[in-house]
Amino acid sequence: MGRALMCGATTADSFSPGRNTVPASDASGRAPKHASELNDVYELLDAIRLRPGMWVRGGSLLHLDSMLVGYRIALNLRDVDDDWPFWSPGKPGPFSDWLWQRLGRHSSLSWAAEIEREAQAADQSAMDLFFSLFDEYRAERSQTAR
Repeated sequence: MGRALMCGATTADSFSPGRNTVPASDASGRAPKHASELNDVYELLDAIRLRPGMWVRGGSLLHLDSMLVGYRIALNLRDVDDDWPFWSPGKPGPFSDWLWQRLGRHSSLSWAAEIEREAQAADQSAMDLFFSLFDEYRAERSQTAR
């Protein structure tokens, strides 16, 4: 039987010395959590930031967006009221609204598609650009809430 990995995957020998070990922490001192320890979308995104290749196929923001839509649907099915910046049925969500304002334009594409386009034009990792923008969004939002 396999052992549980951080963030939910399982394998029989993932923790063999020198092979596929989970880092103790990242440069900021954050350590990965097991998926069962994640309490909200922000903690999920922190886990993804630490190990994007484990969570998001090919570093694609479109895959991340699909994953987050599924997460939101599961919240709705369970009647969980959670702070949700990405998508709600019938509207794009506050992160998209913020992004359009930040980019100085509106788009019919998703936030993920637009960030991937911006990253490609800047020859930058889409995942890195997403987290940079999302950090900016959260910082502005926390200042507004004060």
